[in-house]
Amino acid sequence: MTYKESINWLFNQLPLFQNIGASAYKEDLTNILLLTKHLHNPEVDFKSIHVAGTNGKGSTSSMIASVFMEAGYKVGLYTSPHLKDFRERITINGKKISKNYVHQFILNHKSFFETTELSFFEMTVGLAYQYFSDKKVDIAIIEVGMGGRLDATNSIVPLLSVITNIGKDHTAFLGDTLEKIAFEKAGIIKQNIPVVIGEYTSQTKPVFLEVARKNNSEIYFAQDETHPNYPCGLLGDYQIKNKKTVIEVFRNLKSNFKISEENIQNGIANIVLNTHLQGRWQVLQENPKVICDTAHNAHGLEMVMNQLKKETYNQLHIVLGVVNDKDLDAILPFFPKNASYYFCKPKNERGLDATTLQEKAKSYELIGNSYNSVSIAYKNALNHSSHKDVIFVGGSTFVVS
Repeated sequence: MTYKESINWLFNQLPLFQNIGASAYKEDLTNILLLTKHLHNPEVDFKSIHVAGTNGKGSTSSMIASVFMEAGYKVGLYTSPHLKDFRERITINGKKISKNYVHQFILNHKSFFETTELSFFEMTVGLAYQYFSDKKVDIAIIEVGMGGRLDATNSIVPLLSVITNIGKDHTAFLGDTLEKIAFEKAGIIKQNIPVVIGEYTSQTKPVFLEVARKNNSEIYFAQDETHPNYPCGLLGDYQIKNKKTVIEVFRNLKSNFKISEENIQNGIANIVLNTHLQGRWQVLQENPKVICDTAHNAHGLEMVMNQLKKETYNQLHIVLGVVNDKDLDAILPFFPKNASYYFCKPKNERGLDATTLQEKAKSYELIGNSYNSVSIAYKNALNHSSHKDVIFVGGSTFVVS
């Protein structure tokens, strides 16, 4: 079995939420605990910070990692999903896990994976734990996949938990109210472990306070604090809130780490350089200006569309695709009517048919043509654009990828 064959097996052998949705969602932590026991509990070998939230958890996780890197520490970072390369999910100091390590891990444990019917995500979390243990990282930043309470990453006991914000996404799994979703995210709050909340609402704050009280956990609310607005390597307006969360993390990280204010400032500024994070209000080219962003739910798209209003252009072009479980009535109202649309289907089994999206968009006066692929839609947007136009690409992580 080659590396490519092992990766294909990882993606195709067992349920994968990104492809098939509900059947990949596990209702408890039994399997991940079986796996960590099988691996001799590598997750206890390194210190960690656990990051959950509806939006911004990837940016926040990467920003925290970048600060630690600026302070000279060996930093593991686990995030999901990836954009182009599976190995983006597991890095140390910005360097992707090696193909050989992934290959050998799958070969060494394949029979166990098959016997226990582990999910793609559970296997990937186990891989990250083992890698960070073997490489003796000083700290690992672990991003939740979905939710928190039942997420495979909730098998760690971190130094600090972080919840960026709460919005309505994955409601079929996490609940249909902000209170229910907040409860699932708050599931990462552990006994006597402090937690930083990036943003809260009148519905979510009581949930956080109650879960923290039951766990005797100190709780900090970043949005209530005044922190420096340091320049950030990520250009999205929404990063202002993520930066506040990150600064609050380091204000309350009770450990032996030595993190200076300069480390925090440089870590925020150098996040892209240090971690190679992509797809967050990323400008791909100028003349015409092309911007892509992975925001894919109402909470995230509202912020991104508000920032798009600040752009200056002759004509706005939007390349748009979504997955088939997306609540279109919740997201389409945020998109501007004065744009030319290029509807497409993400290259993914869960991708919504482009003509279906086109028809639904018409009811919101969003007019454009449908295309057979993201690349064809994007090429058409480029061909129909002048130097002074703006092209936005988004609606799904899979479209950006």
